[in-house]
Amino acid sequence: MCANRLRMGQRRRGSFGVGRAGGATRKQNLHEPAMNDSVQPSGEGAAPRPEKAAPADPVIPPPEALPRLPPRLPDTHKGDYGRVLLIGGSQGMAGAVALAGMAALRSGAGLVQLAVPQSCQAVVAGFEPSYMVAGLPERDGCLALEARERLSELLTAATVVACGPGMGRSVGVTQLVGWLFARLAKPLVIDADGLNALAESGALGRKPVAARLLTPHPGEFRRLAAAVKLSEQVLEDAACSTAAAAKAVNAGERRQRYATMAQRLAERCGATVILKGHGTVITDGTQLVINTTGNPGMATGGTGDVLTGVVAALVAQGMEPFSAARLGVFVHGLAGDLAAAELGQVSLIASDLIRYLPRAFRMCEATLPQNPS
Repeated sequence: MCANRLRMGQRRRGSFGVGRAGGATRKQNLHEPAMNDSVQPSGEGAAPRPEKAAPADPVIPPPEALPRLPPRLPDTHKGDYGRVLLIGGSQGMAGAVALAGMAALRSGAGLVQLAVPQSCQAVVAGFEPSYMVAGLPERDGCLALEARERLSELLTAATVVACGPGMGRSVGVTQLVGWLFARLAKPLVIDADGLNALAESGALGRKPVAARLLTPHPGEFRRLAAAVKLSEQVLEDAACSTAAAAKAVNAGERRQRYATMAQRLAERCGATVILKGHGTVITDGTQLVINTTGNPGMATGGTGDVLTGVVAALVAQGMEPFSAARLGVFVHGLAGDLAAAELGQVSLIASDLIRYLPRAFRMCEATLPQNPS
């Protein structure tokens, strides 16, 4: 009896129906496409359907000190906006480097080339026609040390290099990343498996010959910190940041721990560090900023690969590494906020960020001052 009354009440309120002229309802078939907002009821005197309000864009925090890209001049060409070389991918993880490549394109790089294992070349090329893909020697599905000869040719043309997304873990990968970190005389962004390889390579203690940007999450950070023998307290803090014990630490204290950890690693490695998480920390060992954009919906595979592509593209366009990291992290988080506002946090995936990068960049261009510090 009660169940029947409940069902009747729900029908009266239209919970199960789609409204029609005259107040009648009809039950929508699950296999029937939903009514489009643009379709209007026919017939004389039918009331127009109200337009669905678009989700409001997230509010940008005060951006007074946020760096910005220089305006594009009319007489420029693709070579003026830099060439990004992304090294990564492995069997089963081809999508990671593709995400980074697409993000680099959407972040303004003039040319983007991906260097991947030969067996992944066709798959990676199929994701996006606007970047180039080179197939390199591999072993067991990962890049092999023998890829170094072909890589040397590709490195010559690159403005900036990024490595790590989907790279996998192998002896050859560790050797390649160590070689790049120690020898490459161009800016290098390292993420994901590239950071694990770097921690194992023995190259991290050497002074780099050009700009280095490291983008670890707390687990990767702990491996890097151990590799350069940071103090026991820093290692303990890094362990806390990845364990359930972190829940017992208040947000302010946890943020301070993150900032201290990142700054010490940056000082020790001579690099710009992007320590990812809630309130991502960006530091070059001297300057330090905590980012304000982003949301829990971005806690999904591939979003870090997107960030790698964004930051690499900004460096390719001439931004100084710390400024590129600041702007890149901000825009990346803002794209996530825009995506979450329309799609919800639960359903957000990494490729959504790429689709919202154009709007995020436009919002920043419209809001930032003309002469930032």
